[in-house]
Amino acid sequence: VQVAESGGGSVQPGGSLILACVASEFPGSRFCMGWFRQGPGQEREEVARYNSDGTTTYAASVKDRLTVSKDNAKNTFYLQMNSLKTEDTGMYYCAVGPRVRDPHNNLRCTLSFWGQGTQVNVTS
Repeated sequence: VQVAESGGGSVQPGGSLILACVASEFPGSRFCMGWFRQGPGQEREEVARYNSDGTTTYAASVKDRLTVSKDNAKNTFYLQMNSLKTEDTGMYYCAVGPRVRDPHNNLRCTLSFWGQGTQVNVTS
């Protein structure tokens, strides 16, 4: 599975960007996708998650500003980013993988396939 992000760039605070993540294929009918970001001098953090059942989750720092969605026809995920802040600056990565059953029969997301990232700069 190959994954590629696009759509990064420079934007002023308060502006918007849409990132795209294209997967060459989906790892099974049960899959998950995550958007991560890594700011300067910071650890990589997950900001959004999309599951194949349509459920989504967001980090508290981006909730109500970022929206993840999927275009079924194009094998593409999107991250709509609104009201951007300077602290949103960083490299944004997309990862996809299968959801698998753990020993307790719960579905777990395993993000096995990663893209190279796309840079987002929020600056005045």
